[in-house]
This record gives sequence, structure tokens and C-alpha cells, in this order.
Amino acid sequence: MTTSDTLQNHAVDITLPDTETLLLAQEDHALFITLNRPKSRNAMSLLMVQELMSVFEAIQNNIIVRAVVLRGANGHFCAGGDIKDMVGARAALGSSASESSDSDPFYTLNRAFGKMLTLANQIPQVLIVVTEGAVLGGGFGLVCISDVALTSSSAKFGLPETGLGIPPAQIAPFVVSRIGLTQARRLALLGVRFNGNDAKQLGIVHEAHDEIEALNAALEAVLKSVKRCAPQANRTTKSLILSVGKEPLDELLDNAAKSFSNAVQGTEGQEGTLAFIQKRSPNWYAE
Repeated sequence: MTTSDTLQNHAVDITLPDTETLLLAQEDHALFITLNRPKSRNAMSLLMVQELMSVFEAIQNNIIVRAVVLRGANGHFCAGGDIKDMVGARAALGSSASESSDSDPFYTLNRAFGKMLTLANQIPQVLIVVTEGAVLGGGFGLVCISDVALTSSSAKFGLPETGLGIPPAQIAPFVVSRIGLTQARRLALLGVRFNGNDAKQLGIVHEAHDEIEALNAALEAVLKSVKRCAPQANRTTKSLILSVGKEPLDELLDNAAKSFSNAVQGTEGQEGTLAFIQKRSPNWYAE
């Protein structure tokens, strides 16, 4: 089934690319993306990376899509990078090392994943990741760029790269941002494996649930919370949060004040104030 077939019966018109490694479905204000390579525990192939980037680019300016839910098919989230791609890159490289990074297939493969993480980290929608089973390597990285992370208590997290003789090159900066330098060092340099409850204690995920029913109920609660928040206000807030530490504080606060003024005088601010006075739900939230 193509993406177009998946979405044609929904009321909201949204154009998404056709995908082979992803299942896409729009439900109300949320776009559900399912990593769908179950035979490899949804290992991250270059095609999957490219398709994720295409989807994220397609929804950048779509105000209807307010949340993105990312999870994996058949009881696993993502087992990391696809070894077959590594083998293919080695074959492409041949017996001689490339002098140019642009023509180095290993560089291209690894850097593409980092670009996808950066793009996913910056999408204006609320990115919700739901994990079960294997959450390794690249899958771990995807959790670290989520706005909200929910997991099964029995999920298996880890950064196994160093045990394979390679560094978690594109993932490491996002892991440090998520849980801090001290814990990132320990997890990456020891290749520690741990479960969903441990991931919650480390601050990698926000909630861990023993039963799938509870995990799905938690997701529904998060999606309902997203719906209560004004779409443009959420976009502005996420941009502000991601700017912290990347520009001078006074400049950041000046821009924040401008955003606040625009919001107060804009349609969402006016509607929010009026709804509060009239003791009703604002027009962006309907049960």
C-alpha cells in the first residue's frame, strides 16, 4: 500500500511521499510513522533514512499535523544501522581508501543518518517516540531527539557500536544533550544494555509501562495534551527551546519577547484569552 492509498480516505488533505520502509497514517492532528522492516527488527537502512527525511521535509509547513508518532512494527522499535548497508559500502569502496569524504560511501552512509536526526530534532511538530523491543544504536538516537518518549518496561536499550569496532558517531552529540556527559560516557564507552525502566531513570524516556495497553493509553493521553495546545504557540515554543545555548541570552530573550507580542496580538492569543473568559475550550481543541 502506498502513502497516497493510506491517506486518501482522510478528510485532511496532506501530500506525503510514497515509502517502502515506512507505514504512514494520519489520524486527526497526528501523523503516525511506523518503521517497517520487521525481518531486520526495523534496522535503519539508507533508504529508510532518506524516506524519513522526505516525510519530515513534507510536513515542515503543515499546520494541520501537530504531532508525529514514531514507532516500530512487530514489537521492535529499531535495532540500529543495517549491516547490509555497511557491507554494500565496503564493496563500493573497494580495496583502496577514498581521499575525498564526498566519495567515501561510509562517510555518506553515516552522515546521512546524522542529517536525518538533525532534521527530526527540529521539526515544528511534537515528536513522540514509542518504543518496544530493540532500541539500539540509531534507534537509541531517535529516542534522544524526541519531545516525548514512551517505552515498554521490557524494551532493550543500548549503544552497541564500540563492541562492533565503530563509534556512535552521529548519535553521540544527541545522547549527551539528552542525558548529560557523565552518563553518555558510561553508556557509550561500556556498551551498556538496559531496559525501559532504567531508561526512564536516566531521563532518556519520560514514561515506562509494563503492559502494551498502558503504553497505548499513555500515547493517547499525550496526543490529547498536544491537542489542548495552540498549534502556532507550540511551534514557536519548540523553536525557542531549541535555541537555548545556541545564541546570546539577551538576543534570545529579545526574540522571545517579539514572539510573545506577536502571539498575544495574533489570532491564537485572542482566541485563547476569549475562551478563558468565556470558560470554554479554544477553537483548536475539540474533544
